[in-house]
Amino acid sequence: MRPLSILIVTLSLLAAGPSFAGKACEELKGEIAAKLDAKGVKGYTLEILPADAASERKEVGRCEGGTKKIVYSRS
Repeated sequence: MRPLSILIVTLSLLAAGPSFAGKACEELKGEIAAKLDAKGVKGYTLEILPADAASERKEVGRCEGGTKKIVYSRS
């Protein structure tokens, strides 16, 4: 499997998990970063935004009861 394919699958699994919604955002952001780092992903940014904020970046998680989201972008 190509590295980009692995990244897409990983991010999709993270975004799909509703169990993440109740976590604190910094905790979840750290977990996502650790998974990306373990896969060897370099040059990315994770940012915490309000859930209703418009963004063209890929949403990779929800946190704090679904009131915030974590978005991923390549830097």
